[in-house]
Amino acid sequence: MTGSTFDEITQVEPERSLLRPLRKRAGRNVHGRVTVRHRGGGHRRQYRVIDFKRDKAGVPARVESIEYDPNRSARIALLVYADGEKRYIIAPLGLQVGSTVMSGKEAEIRVGNALPLERIPLGTLVHNIELYAGRGGQMVRSAGTSAQVLAKEGEYVTLRLPSGEVRLVRKECMATIGQVGNMDHGHIKLGKAGRKRWLGYRPAVRGSAMSPRDHPHGGGEGRSPIGMPSPKSPWGQKTLGKKTRRNKATEKYIVRRRGKRRRR
Repeated sequence: MTGSTFDEITQVEPERSLLRPLRKRAGRNVHGRVTVRHRGGGHRRQYRVIDFKRDKAGVPARVESIEYDPNRSARIALLVYADGEKRYIIAPLGLQVGSTVMSGKEAEIRVGNALPLERIPLGTLVHNIELYAGRGGQMVRSAGTSAQVLAKEGEYVTLRLPSGEVRLVRKECMATIGQVGNMDHGHIKLGKAGRKRWLGYRPAVRGSAMSPRDHPHGGGEGRSPIGMPSPKSPWGQKTLGKKTRRNKATEKYIVRRRGKRRRR
């Protein structure tokens, strides 16, 4: 079992004005149907309101603290703006308490600052990237991740995402300079089943251990192979190699798909 050292955490108590109640949904949608299996239970949490839009342009802010957020893998930083307003942002690697950050077209190229992609130099690592201008960052928000600005042409900027996918994003979309912090998150070993339950995950049963009534892999005497032609979901859909992407409207923005790199 391994865990975080929390060395970068400077404040234990969160900012009360930025807390919201978070109701558990146990993988269910608004109609009460389970849309994500193996969810439920877990420790009680409160939601921290994160500023993904970074729309307070031209106003400097001082980093008040670096805090833990139970709702995400990254750490969060509490900003206090010059006019007294407080906001949380995702804490990038290297951001220190007392640092000054800013957003907008005139902001410097410095860790924690948010700028439109057209203002960011080629080769820069960025995170919290918008897909649509003004909607707020939707990509590259997990601990240790970053995207790289590869090229600029016309109305679009080419980015290499953490998955290896190369994608076009409009130049007016905002992105934050730097790599998301808490890089050791991926090395944590939970060590026991109970710790997984604290996080809100319920046990997953193998299909081959079920009856044929409950799963296509079930049944047979003893340990039986899953059969041909390919593995199936509990509802009989192919699960190995089948493409699940349906959004054809954004196909034209993907320059190179993610996947295994070819050996030379």
